[in-house]
Amino acid sequence: MKKLALLASAVLLAVSGAATAKDEHLQMPIEEAMNSNDVKNNIDGTIKFYFGKQKHPKPKKTLGTFTANKKTNFTGKSNNEGCTRAFASAMISLQERAKKEGGNAVIGIKSVYRNENLESETEYICGAGTFMGGVALRGEVAELP
Repeated sequence: MKKLALLASAVLLAVSGAATAKDEHLQMPIEEAMNSNDVKNNIDGTIKFYFGKQKHPKPKKTLGTFTANKKTNFTGKSNNEGCTRAFASAMISLQERAKKEGGNAVIGIKSVYRNENLESETEYICGAGTFMGGVALRGEVAELP
């Protein structure tokens, strides 16, 4: 009977821990993430990125709007480290998509994490959980002069 009571207690603790799992939506600085090694080592410079309403040359043509929704493991990572890694993955995805579509830029990039939209030149949204986190970025692939 004691074993059954202990098992029931363990299950209740596990369930209550899951119910209080962290799920924060953080506004993080774009500049800091763009200057991280995760981005610098993986963005090759052939595609230009413009966030929010940043000024850019008038596109010769636009090639579609695309979303990069990337998750990363947050276990043992600070919010900053996890968010930066997820941001880098999303930026790499946008870079690859722009190349695939024949563009040389992604313009009007905004955060669209879990239907929370943020159009900003300076910040992006990162969903930081206990074990996982993510960044979703949406932008328009374009051919700029």
